Amino acid sequence: MTSADQEVVEREIYIAARPEIVFAFLTEPEKLVRWLGMHAMINAQPGGVFHIHINERDLVGGEYLEVTPYSRVVFTWGWEGSSLPLGSTTVEITLQPEAGGTRLSLRHRGIPKEQRAFQATGWDHSLARLAIVAAGGDPGPDPWATTPMG
Repeated sequence: MTSADQEVVEREIYIAARPEIVFAFLTEPEKLVRWLGMHAMINAQPGGVFHIHINERDLVGGEYLEVTPYSRVVFTWGWEGSSLPLGSTTVEITLQPEAGGTRLSLRHRGIPKEQRAFQATGWDHSLARLAIVAAGGDPGPDPWATTPMG
């Protein structure tokens, strides 16, 4: 696949929590599953595993490429058994302090064109949940954690 056949999803969101709090929700399994998926097996260091069971059927995963405390996390991403294989794309998340909270910027690159809308919808859903939980709220049960994707 050439780069001309690939798409990028970019999102920015303000989160009413300090970067170190948001960072923990990206790097600690018990916090990660409060906004994304049901079970996580992660090791937040370069080369460490990044696997999340979104529901009982769907696994997303790859590996951490970069982990800079409180400011940046980069990992590979893909779906087991799909046209977007495990580790086949890259997600870059940066955290910047802003007005007592955090500006989170996400850039998901290397996505095949036919997967872009699905990935964009997923990030919109998941980042909204992250903003709630990192700010101390309860996003409620994730309907995607009980419904097979795709």
